[in-house]
Amino acid sequence: MIGDLGAVDATALAALVAAGEVTPSELLDAALAAVEARNPALNAVVLVQEGVARKAIAEGLPPGPFRGVPFLIKDLGAEARDFPSHNGSRLFANTVYAQDSAIFTRMKATGVVTFGRTTAPEGGIGAATEAVVYGGPTRNPWNLDHTPGGSSGGAGAAVAAGIVAMAHGSDGGGSVRIPASSCGLFGFKPTRARLPDGPYAGEGWAGMAIDGFLTRSVRDTAVMLDACEGPDLGAPYVAPPLVRGHAAAISRPPRRLRVGICDTTFTGAPIHPEVAEAVRAAGRLLESLGHRVEPARPQADVGMMMRAWTDIVGIGTALSIRSKLGDRPPRPDEVEGVGRGAWAHAQTLHPTRYLEAVGEIHAFGRQMAGFFDQGPEVLLSATLAEPPARIGRFSHDTEDYVGFRTGPDGIFAYSPFCAVFNASGQPAASLPLGRSSAGLPIGIHLAAEFGQDELLISLCAEIERAAPWAGKRAPMAG
Repeated sequence: MIGDLGAVDATALAALVAAGEVTPSELLDAALAAVEARNPALNAVVLVQEGVARKAIAEGLPPGPFRGVPFLIKDLGAEARDFPSHNGSRLFANTVYAQDSAIFTRMKATGVVTFGRTTAPEGGIGAATEAVVYGGPTRNPWNLDHTPGGSSGGAGAAVAAGIVAMAHGSDGGGSVRIPASSCGLFGFKPTRARLPDGPYAGEGWAGMAIDGFLTRSVRDTAVMLDACEGPDLGAPYVAPPLVRGHAAAISRPPRRLRVGICDTTFTGAPIHPEVAEAVRAAGRLLESLGHRVEPARPQADVGMMMRAWTDIVGIGTALSIRSKLGDRPPRPDEVEGVGRGAWAHAQTLHPTRYLEAVGEIHAFGRQMAGFFDQGPEVLLSATLAEPPARIGRFSHDTEDYVGFRTGPDGIFAYSPFCAVFNASGQPAASLPLGRSSAGLPIGIHLAAEFGQDELLISLCAEIERAAPWAGKRAPMAG
């Protein structure tokens, strides 16, 4: 078992350490051996810092809930003094930090043994992870011809391959939930501002981006969320307070809920038939558990939201590039095509567009709040409109940034559900309940009202007990 960190979850590994049945050093040995054996095919784990991990063990790990468990942080955000970062980009390769971010400090306090980073697409843009700075695409352990998703694609691949039992990610338009769906994992996006952004950022993408975790079990996510939640010093706004906490919430099922089910996109367009059937099967499962399941589709301006999202992220990308290059355009040897396209798109926008777009995002959030206030307590849909895409389909070669996002074959057509809840700020999760005829994972998406993280994660835990997925593992994981 020590040689297979995907056989059990992080909570179980920590219990073995606490019982003296395995040491943190032995678990780290196993994780590094798995990197050596599996990562050449995946290209998911980068910037390994074995010495930092060994030193942390030798100096004594914090007595947290995951003491001794090997851990990886995404190579985008999670700033840490001992972990240089490429941030998915040649322009930011080998960035070093003067201090730890609040989220890294809180993750470290759980006792995890962080030993490296995982791949991310340049700028965190996209539903695939194929950044040039890592020398090639990151691949899916279920089928190497397919993407593990993005932008936390390396994290998803590493967990699904059994290299680690859980990993850090982040989600600005589905970037935890898309890899969770693609890799057969659990991914939970908390309510806006539930986790800290400082001190390197006041907020991510106008409040749409937030950290998260890729895990094999609901309980691992719940415990890590409890360890990391709450504002950091100087946070511009905070999430509604929790009542009992995520871990306490999963100790018992929620009350019977009104669940809206949508087996199309939120604009009524059809999705892949196998994915639609997986949604309906999840609806039947919820009905069998006593929940009231009825058809529902948000009456919100999704098109407006996606245009605003695209402009905000384009402006954010341009700002990031400007921090390195000033006002000159990025060259192809510095920034990939989509990033250059985002920079160029931002130059076409009126100076007032950013605030206008933020206002549209806020208006959309109010529309979604109204839908939940008058309708279902939980909305059930697919996570992605089809099974995991093939490698290369969402390459960053193109400079058509807007088409890459919103074109007929773009990211939003492929992933029309996730970004909705980044814009609204609501908690949302992807559960690994489906499988395509080709054997690829299909994620099922659940979302709840703003601030109702505990209710949502309690429902996720009830579903996990009713339809366990722990035994469903990628062939590469053994």
